[in-house]
Amino acid sequence: MVSPDPNSGIAKRQACQGASRGNQGGDKLVAERKQSSGTCTYCGAVVAISGVTKHMAACSEHQAAIENAHPGKGGPETLYHLRARDASQGEYWLDLEMPGSGTLRQLDDYLRAIWLECCGHLSEFSIGAWRGDRIPMSKKIGQVFLPGVQLTHIYDFGTSSETLIKVIGTREGRATTKRPVALMARNVMPEAQCRECERPATWLCMECLIEEDEWGVFCDEHAETHPHEDYGEPVRLVNSPRLGMCGYDGPAEPPY
Repeated sequence: MVSPDPNSGIAKRQACQGASRGNQGGDKLVAERKQSSGTCTYCGAVVAISGVTKHMAACSEHQAAIENAHPGKGGPETLYHLRARDASQGEYWLDLEMPGSGTLRQLDDYLRAIWLECCGHLSEFSIGAWRGDRIPMSKKIGQVFLPGVQLTHIYDFGTSSETLIKVIGTREGRATTKRPVALMARNVMPEAQCRECERPATWLCMECLIEEDEWGVFCDEHAETHPHEDYGEPVRLVNSPRLGMCGYDGPAEPPY
């Protein structure tokens, strides 16, 4: 991959975006990690991130999905409850289930589809982040997610999105879907207030982000009147940590 000229508009845009996202950390990150909540894919209940495992064990819809799992060609196997959480802010997370026979490539495809894909950038898994040991995409889930192991997924080595992934639990049985990944729960989309009126925001101004290094978000009304001449129309807020980086504009919806 060719790095942009440090004096080019692309490089400056990447630097501003990275700085703006990073400025949302610190004490705010600690608070967000403590109060984060998400929605159960099976029943729609909103639960604290710390209570997802307990909820899944008690959720009648989830248990019904397990009981009705298609037999498939193979027998029962170990299924891994994985938690993927963005490394920068911590308020975005996904609880996923994958069979031990699944691969990191399949996990990479899913993360790209639901959270990350914008321009076909390179990505990798490693233990130990940037300077850690790189793990081939062909490795199976059951080979790499051992107790205590946390993987780092990096998408885009220019304006990077980093995701931390670890095992929350396992079960023996059959997958609840024929697809490689099952979405069990994900974070509730973070709330944002319009910079002008404090009503719920729905749009992000890229000009504010890049030129002013501000997270300029606006409601529908003020997004229409706010000037944004140099970087096109505002981008709709979506439930992804990639928002505001490179060319990402969503939709941040599950691929299946």
